[in-house]
Amino acid sequence: MADQSKTPIIQMKNIEKHFGAVIALAGVSLDVFPGECHCLLGDNGAGKSTFIKTMSGVHKPTKGEIIFEGRPMDFETPRDAMDAGIATVHQHLAMIPLMSVARNFFMGNEPVKKIAGINFLDQTKADQVTMDEMRKMGINLRGPDQAVGTLSGGERQTVAISRAVYFGAKVLILDEPTSALGVRQTSNVLATVDKVRKQGVAVVFITHNVRHAMAVGDRFTVLNRGQTLGTAVRGEISPDELQDMMAGGQEMATLEGSLGGTV
Repeated sequence: MADQSKTPIIQMKNIEKHFGAVIALAGVSLDVFPGECHCLLGDNGAGKSTFIKTMSGVHKPTKGEIIFEGRPMDFETPRDAMDAGIATVHQHLAMIPLMSVARNFFMGNEPVKKIAGINFLDQTKADQVTMDEMRKMGINLRGPDQAVGTLSGGERQTVAISRAVYFGAKVLILDEPTSALGVRQTSNVLATVDKVRKQGVAVVFITHNVRHAMAVGDRFTVLNRGQTLGTAVRGEISPDELQDMMAGGQEMATLEGSLGGTV
């Protein structure tokens, strides 16, 4: 777990985001420390997607402040956030199934070597790095030319996470990385998150699955209708309590009473 006596690597302070008359975020704050997995939970419509898009430079906040590595930041584009070290791995991965793992790993960042003053793709380096990085994450490829489409969903998520870390991610945002995976593939992704966290990367794990959050999370922040319901530290909250917070607490208790049972 991160040493929270240190300065957070990123702070989202009182973030508001308005789309016309619609208030998607109403003063959300979040601190994330190096080497920490901070889980952001909430049902559909809670504001999770808007929040991470604001953190990653897709949206500019209407109000509030983003502090990154101790400095106020004003990201104009997602590229600005990526250049600073904030990488997002989306639920629907930007990969080409028929292309090799190595080509997908280095897409847009291909290593080159000079021959007679001309730049050529350094395929040997690309292949070696790909195999090494995948091995570190527990993925044993048949070879670097193995097509991404032959990998499981969890393995493809691991490729995307490993790629982001290799290219310098200091804050890694994972958008529902386990939502469409089976139990075994989910376990692979959660193990990858744990390895990345232990390397000192700050992980923001977006999920609506309390069990997955509890498996890897150090702290848990719950959003509901664009507002923060609270932040809890691992060991100080049970899965049932976290589920209750995410479900709306009193609203759920009222529903249980009206239905005459447990929801």
